[in-house]
Amino acid sequence: MKLKRLNIVNFKNHELREFIFNKKISCFTGKNGVGKTNVLDAMYYLSFSKSFINPTDNQNIRNQEDFFTLRGVYEIDQMEENIVLTFSKTNGKTLKRNDKEYEKISTHIGLIPLVIINPQDIKLIFDGSAERRKFIDAAISQYNKSYLSAIQNYNRALLQRNKILKTSAQHQGFDYSLMQMWDMHLVSNAKIIHKVRKEFCEKFIPEFIKFYNIISGENEEPQLKYQTQLDKDDMQNLLITNFERDKILQHTSCGVHKDDLIFEISNRPLKNSGSQGQQKTFLAALKLAQFFHLRQNGKTPLLLLDDVFDKLDAIRVKKIVNLVTENKDFGQIFMSHTNQDDIKKIFENNNDYEIFEL
Repeated sequence: MKLKRLNIVNFKNHELREFIFNKKISCFTGKNGVGKTNVLDAMYYLSFSKSFINPTDNQNIRNQEDFFTLRGVYEIDQMEENIVLTFSKTNGKTLKRNDKEYEKISTHIGLIPLVIINPQDIKLIFDGSAERRKFIDAAISQYNKSYLSAIQNYNRALLQRNKILKTSAQHQGFDYSLMQMWDMHLVSNAKIIHKVRKEFCEKFIPEFIKFYNIISGENEEPQLKYQTQLDKDDMQNLLITNFERDKILQHTSCGVHKDDLIFEISNRPLKNSGSQGQQKTFLAALKLAQFFHLRQNGKTPLLLLDDVFDKLDAIRVKKIVNLVTENKDFGQIFMSHTNQDDIKKIFENNNDYEIFEL
């Protein structure tokens, strides 16, 4: 798979941009604030129909404008694919593939697999478990449509169950038959989600440890663990056992929406014990493992590196660069960096790159 051309209109701080990509590695350079990350975000939008920075579409329109349009021309399975995403203040969002609009945008997910490493990944370490579940879901949903459907169905059922718990407490009445119906949806979809997440982690964790050791030089002991309530009891029993508690709390306190990934270094929490370099290495290894997992389950993803070398020592930077540029398993790579001279130094022995100065 290859991104051949990218057109941007009224997106964030870009009024009109066109990029034509001829090399394996494309580097966007320039001072802070010129929009390097926004170019990568445009690519992300075309894969996932949303921003990795600001999920509110309306706020991604350039100042004083009423719409933005993103167009990507891809080569997928030796066929040219045109993807156009438009958002306007009056008509909302549309996503088209070869001039045909998607009826459901979720069916587009997975056509253009993509992995991004960027400074916002730090949320995976310091924010709540929801961020880490989103990481798992994004990794699996790009190749497993039934999993994506199960996640969507589970979340809808969870929302409805929580509404019943809240309104029943307020009005001192309870519709048990309606609750049981949504419980059935939770149980059936939780079974699928739990099974797929466990299978994913069994394959993913060894890959993660391998990449961490490559980058760090095998001098550290990273641990990654999947934590889920469903390892102790099934979903139906959990709902029954916690029913009275849920009525008091007015929300569902158990289920796969409480799953987590535990990050540790030498059996200590990464959040509290890891250095900035270790945290950055941990995140890079997570994303590289995600890349290879996606590749093994479908197409080779696009790899986006947004200011990835910040707070990494020169040795780790070199190992990451060598890993992604010299390994034939990697396809197209897009990078952002402030200093053009640094890019030239990094790729002094590689001719398959181009620089776009913004």
